[in-house]
Amino acid sequence: MAASDIINLTVGFVAVGVGFLMFKSLPRPKPKPREESDVPFLSVIIPARNESARITPLLESLREQNHRSFEILVVDDDSTDNTAAVAESLGAKVLQKKAEQQGAGKSAACWYGATQAKGEWLLFLDADTYFTNRDGVRNLLLSYKEKGAKGILALQPFHTVRRLYENLSAVFNVIVIVGMNVFTVWGDRFQTAGSFGPCILSNKEDYFLSGGHKKIEGALMDDLALGEAFLEKNLPVHCLGGKGIISFRMYPEGLKSLIEGWCKSFAIGSKSTHPFVMGMTIIWIAGSFISANALISAISSADAAAITISGLLYGIYAIQTGLFARRAGNFPWFIFLFHPVLFLFFIGLFMYSLFRVNVLHTVTWKGRKINV
Repeated sequence: MAASDIINLTVGFVAVGVGFLMFKSLPRPKPKPREESDVPFLSVIIPARNESARITPLLESLREQNHRSFEILVVDDDSTDNTAAVAESLGAKVLQKKAEQQGAGKSAACWYGATQAKGEWLLFLDADTYFTNRDGVRNLLLSYKEKGAKGILALQPFHTVRRLYENLSAVFNVIVIVGMNVFTVWGDRFQTAGSFGPCILSNKEDYFLSGGHKKIEGALMDDLALGEAFLEKNLPVHCLGGKGIISFRMYPEGLKSLIEGWCKSFAIGSKSTHPFVMGMTIIWIAGSFISANALISAISSADAAAITISGLLYGIYAIQTGLFARRAGNFPWFIFLFHPVLFLFFIGLFMYSLFRVNVLHTVTWKGRKINV
């Protein structure tokens, strides 16, 4: 083997090792004994803008919960479809709230819902989430109680994939989780970057003490900003995986929606990642291309030893990427045979996000042009 091949392979295997340091595990709430159920009344707050086609699974899953001590508040965020009618037909109380400033829709809706809530605990859910079993709410609440019922408990829902293009989100899911800083081998030695956004549970006292969504109105990354607001008040923020409790399907409308969704968040969200974690992430991403380049080079030179070792490296990378992504969603194994394509799409969209945020200073989401 040529010296360059040896260097590439060495760097590639180092990148694999860095990957395991970068993303050790994704803990999730454990099922609780059925007899433990002493928790305060809960208010489920769902901000919804034009969600008539997606909110039904969530509301139906809430109606099926074994734990029933909660109210459901759907805050209609200036929808132009029949979101309100669908929500009411499924038993939710609908609150009407028009955004008072551009880009503040979701935060304004969450704050309004919190001010109208009767519960001692507040659960904020994105409209595209849904509980995957009848004890989901109960296990979530008891996990929060187990952690002292202070600050935030946030879950990253398990990503349900149904169409081929949705698999392009695989690497994004991994980077979102890793970027929270607390899933490396060093655990909570790094402070969390904030909170996951789709499922946030807090007690009402801590929520209002932090300033809640009112404090972060206008923040494009409301989940990270809300977590930071809690941390500023020395309130804990616990981030866990949602597999077995809560799921979602991201951007089912099509590829354009997927691009808009990831574009609006990634360039800004990456600023909250610890530099050391960011460095490991960059090395891990680079390793995918190094493994592909090493394999192509080995095949071109017809070097049997190089082909064997580079093929092994490429295969290990495919398995590792699959293991990481499948902690976050039900991505099929075969797509990871093409892991350089997934990473290339991620880099391209990340660069586009940087351009939109830092040059154009605007992003688009759900028909709104948001200034950043």
